[in-house]
Amino acid sequence: MLNDSKTAAEKIARILRTDKDFIAKIESRFSAVTGKKNALEKIVEENRSRIKDRLLTLGASSEATAREIYNALISKIEADDNIISRALGNLVCSKKEDCNKVLDIARKVMNSQKGFFLKIDKAREFLMNEPPKKILSFLGYDSVQDMLQKEDLLEVYAALRFIEGNEWLNNVFFKQYETLTPADFEEREITLKALSPRWDQAAQTFVAKKHHNISHLKELGLVFVIPIALGISGELLRMLSLVLHYLHEIPFYSEMFRRIAETPTNFSLNFVSLLRGDVFDGRVPEGEKSLWLVVQRYLAKDDENDWRLFYPHINPEAIHWYKAERDLVEIGNKFNHFGTEVGFWHHLDWVGDYFKDEAGVPVLVSFDLVDTVMSLVKEKEMTKYLYHHQEALWNKIFREYFSHDELEKYAKDHLLQGYFEI
Repeated sequence: MLNDSKTAAEKIARILRTDKDFIAKIESRFSAVTGKKNALEKIVEENRSRIKDRLLTLGASSEATAREIYNALISKIEADDNIISRALGNLVCSKKEDCNKVLDIARKVMNSQKGFFLKIDKAREFLMNEPPKKILSFLGYDSVQDMLQKEDLLEVYAALRFIEGNEWLNNVFFKQYETLTPADFEEREITLKALSPRWDQAAQTFVAKKHHNISHLKELGLVFVIPIALGISGELLRMLSLVLHYLHEIPFYSEMFRRIAETPTNFSLNFVSLLRGDVFDGRVPEGEKSLWLVVQRYLAKDDENDWRLFYPHINPEAIHWYKAERDLVEIGNKFNHFGTEVGFWHHLDWVGDYFKDEAGVPVLVSFDLVDTVMSLVKEKEMTKYLYHHQEALWNKIFREYFSHDELEKYAKDHLLQGYFEI
């Protein structure tokens, strides 16, 4: 094991593309607070050990190039996807009934889940107040009243995301959310739904942009699948893992909705902030304590050089993915025993390191399941998806000194403020 905390701090900082002084200050402050020593060295050693173990499993040499390791990880995704598909009866992502089977499997693992969600009557009222004209035209109705007599309201809400357009949604329809009160919410179970094939054509652009056919509505407690196949390897594994992820993300935000309901005067303001995924972007106060941001979305999707990515922070999204990967193993153990195969990916969310490319230039390779499966979507652009791994590594640093429960508690307690000190 490394016995030099400075060396460990420098290695972790390099992987995170951050200032090594940030990491050194974390080590100094957190070890003083918790009494735990050599935590950074333990992380570096565990990272090395897990990579060594997985390379052996993949049949890859420790001297392999970054491209060879990346290709081996991609092949592992494709092999696991085939195993899962056969185990679950050769499901096809473009068939509604098969999508429902995937949702049923996820539901059995997660069991019944209730949450604090917008009342259906209130959701109906919003549609009546601001008719979604493009959806009405698409379905051939003259009024919202006629439409809702024959159509599923939750399907209509899902379709808002891919038919109406962001400008109308954000500037017109969602403005109504600013009037919400706790009385407009109720406790009910999360809904998992495969949409009718009638939406397929309208959703093509949406699916192509997001690179997957699954989405969710936090405010309504809805996870939905659009029965469209992208024709890219790893689709079933991608679908199943995303559904599991949303089944952790929705309860997380549901608890936040309950919390803000305790202060009704600020409820709508806080609710809209949570839905937007607001992240602190102010002046960071300097002090002796270790200051951490709470970054509730993947900022790298919009700007891979966003300053907040390199500042100490925890990320709830990475918490949800950690749980989803754990659930994937449980599904494998319960359904036709593919748990061993997908177990390869468990505890790899934060694992990654530099390996030389063909020209001898060091390239960062993520061993994270989500980064790897999403890289397949991008036609094997090796360095495109690294941010899931890096966000998970920030969480790992915090968790090493405290615990997973403390990590989640701090995320919830400080989500709206956007930062905390220890």
